[in-house]
Amino acid sequence: MNKSFIVVAVLYCLLLIIVVFFNMSYSKTLTNFNLIKDSIFMSKAKKSEIFTQKDISHLPFPVKRYFYYCGYIGTPKMLTMKAVYKDVEFLFGKGKSAVTIDYLQYNTVKEPARIAYIYSLKNGIPFEGLDSYIAGKGSMKGILAKLFTLFNQTGETMDKASLVTFLSECLIIPNAALQDYISWEEIDALHAKATINYYGREAEGIFTFNEKGEMISFTTNDREATATDGTGEKVKWSTVFGEYEEAEGIKKPTKFQAIWHYDDGDLLYFDGQGVVLEYDPDE
Repeated sequence: MNKSFIVVAVLYCLLLIIVVFFNMSYSKTLTNFNLIKDSIFMSKAKKSEIFTQKDISHLPFPVKRYFYYCGYIGTPKMLTMKAVYKDVEFLFGKGKSAVTIDYLQYNTVKEPARIAYIYSLKNGIPFEGLDSYIAGKGSMKGILAKLFTLFNQTGETMDKASLVTFLSECLIIPNAALQDYISWEEIDALHAKATINYYGREAEGIFTFNEKGEMISFTTNDREATATDGTGEKVKWSTVFGEYEEAEGIKKPTKFQAIWHYDDGDLLYFDGQGVVLEYDPDE
């Protein structure tokens, strides 16, 4: 038999095996995500309390107005939140080309915690990410082709970055904004400062609102822009919220963007549109 034919046949079989493996539904990263999600983020407690005017009486004026505008008063206090992002335009850093990702996220209120599973497919090769903040420890892990770890960022910088990320999201799961680990300070009718203190760490940022009552952004100096090689630099960071839509009497933002404000210009690296938020999900 012709040796070249054998080589081609072997290569074809290997390629077929790789294609089948890439398209298998099993993923170790997704399995780990689901195990953590089910054990920490799927609350079994019954919702019995509702948001009251008394609950928000201590909050700064623009934050109180946000609660009223969105329609939370008189509704159940959520314990967890699920956020579904589809077709997000994402950049890994300055000078990087954009990729399209799906991003599935869970937050919980009892203590500051969040977890997200990221998935992308480029040239037939899957990329997965696991972004987590649990028990005061933040991490970001990237996996290529379901096997190869591209990066695994941990440490004090990630711990603080994850803590301030949770803070930036506290008003989209607003029961978190009422917890003892977050304190508030009024700046003016359109701005409020929030400080989170947990696990011996502290972070802060400023929420901005419009005159309707919508929260439109969060800005902080308490994050570092960390590259996939682990290097980082202190850069102002903000999240932008918009395009509020009402469902079941509650107004929620459906646009979420994340921006690094470098000295030489802003980098919009996460652009989520049509985001769906669900409170106390069943799965």
